[in-house]
Amino acid sequence: MPDLAYVNGKIMPIEKAVVPIEDRGYQFGDGVYEFIASYEGHLFMLEEHLDRLERSMRELAFDPISRADIRKAVLNLFNRSGYQRAGIYIQISRGVAPRNHAITPGMTPQIIMTIRPVKEMPETLRKNGATAITVEDTRWCRCDIKTVQLLANSLAKQKSLDAGCDDAIFVSSQGIVREGTSSNLFIVSGGRLVTHPLTNNILPGITRMVVLDISRDAGLDVEETFFGTDALYGADEVFLTGTVTELLPIVRIDGKSIGDGKVGQTTRRLYDLLRKQALAGGAA
Repeated sequence: MPDLAYVNGKIMPIEKAVVPIEDRGYQFGDGVYEFIASYEGHLFMLEEHLDRLERSMRELAFDPISRADIRKAVLNLFNRSGYQRAGIYIQISRGVAPRNHAITPGMTPQIIMTIRPVKEMPETLRKNGATAITVEDTRWCRCDIKTVQLLANSLAKQKSLDAGCDDAIFVSSQGIVREGTSSNLFIVSGGRLVTHPLTNNILPGITRMVVLDISRDAGLDVEETFFGTDALYGADEVFLTGTVTELLPIVRIDGKSIGDGKVGQTTRRLYDLLRKQALAGGAA
């Protein structure tokens, strides 16, 4: 079965899919997206992803789209693919109109989706841990909206790869540690699990939410609060969370070892609990 695309109600091989050149998502980044993963033939946290997609559209004042129709399209594409471990990318732009900064009223939103097998994180990174650099956060001030405006994220990711590392961590000009280029960030310090609170400056990650829930259920002391680079470098453990990232340990940042430079016990425990919940996820 070839990798498939969905374009405004039609399913086709990805290489056959096209969108109009005057799509506002292409010309202005005027679009939102979601990425949903499946485990053993079941989509994980589907409704929570749809919740966030609806919120993103509301924040950009998109015309309403039927949630039931989007869910039906997602499930149809997923079932047509036959993939057990898949990643579904959903992108909705405001629509197509002659290029103008002002928004043309009455546009029809463009809905596209693609589905491919998930590209798994290398097992060596899970076993031995990943490395990162810090970069100044130059993104716009609404990182809580999951838009297609990802140029700053892309440049930061490439900067980390050019430096021989695996990812970059955004730090504000005031020194506040925020998140990774496509993931949320947690530290373990003095027995506490700490992460940046939900503000306009970070994405409300679905996996972040799950990890907070399983951490509290496991009896861990959890705190959502601001912290700086001193706390980051001095943490016992650091990890990233995301749909494909799942839970990725970071053992070295800016050339500095985190803790003893090895993957910590809390990180391993939470990863196992996350995988257990994902594999037990509700049916699609």
